[in-house]
Amino acid sequence: MFSIIIPLYNKAKYIHKAVQSVLEQEYKDFELIVINDGSTDDSLKAIEGFQDSRLKILHQENLGVAKARNNGVKAAQYAYIAFLDADDWWHPSFLSEMTTLIKDFPEAGIYGSKYYWVKNGVCKESLNHETDDFRGYIDYFNAYTHAWWMPLTSISVVIVKSILSELNGFNGQLKFGEDFDLWIRIALAHKVAYLNKPLAYYNQDVASAGRALGGKRWKKEVHFIFNLDYLDEAEQQHPSLKYLLDGLRVRSLLTYYLRGDYQAEVQALLAKIDFSLQSRYYQRIYQMPKFLIIAYLFGKKAGSLVKQTCMKWIKIKK
Repeated sequence: MFSIIIPLYNKAKYIHKAVQSVLEQEYKDFELIVINDGSTDDSLKAIEGFQDSRLKILHQENLGVAKARNNGVKAAQYAYIAFLDADDWWHPSFLSEMTTLIKDFPEAGIYGSKYYWVKNGVCKESLNHETDDFRGYIDYFNAYTHAWWMPLTSISVVIVKSILSELNGFNGQLKFGEDFDLWIRIALAHKVAYLNKPLAYYNQDVASAGRALGGKRWKKEVHFIFNLDYLDEAEQQHPSLKYLLDGLRVRSLLTYYLRGDYQAEVQALLAKIDFSLQSRYYQRIYQMPKFLIIAYLFGKKAGSLVKQTCMKWIKIKK
């Protein structure tokens, strides 16, 4: 029923646990495809001891996670696709719970569960506004903006394979936000089913260089926030999508704005934003002198004087 795809690039320390969490699933009808994305460490040695006919290892040059996932989908035999990153893992009941969700909500194009955010060995449940026992269809855009926390992540979803083919899968150009870009396209065309039960573990105890978020300023060509023009018409038709994308713009563009990177592109994106719907914090921060913003956000040793000056500025501008 399921084809599970794990992109693998230099995760020797973590891949064994990820693979083991799949092979130990309570639900047994699946294939596991590991896409070796040109690893140069001992990642392959870490999983060579597994003797399971459901495990397949495919190789490609280092093309990035989006293209690795797409190549995994092309090789997949089953009707439902699940993804797992090489440094994350699943609860043993993930696939069995997803099987029930699919049977109960067959009209969805994507199925997801709550997940744990693991930091310093401590598990924190992802945030949402659903009741503890919720299971059913959700408005993905509203669910995201309620807590500004991703309701879906690549390790906690199952997608209908035919829909992935219909939408041409992940955007292979993107290296940051490629999963979010796909979730939007799916949610615009298909229903989203959700189970409010944490079944996946999103590992943040990984070296920052090996994690998508790592504080890195991505080039505009590979960051999703600079590549959403194709959604302009959809934004006008779906206010909840507009609110979500504007919220992500004010958050994602701030570092570029302060550093003066891609000034024309950043200003063009900021001009799209309906700031009247954004929080007062973001309404004001883009009006403040840049030196004050930098001191306030990054100058930890600046002390209370900087904060007091910033707050006075905000009050004056009210």
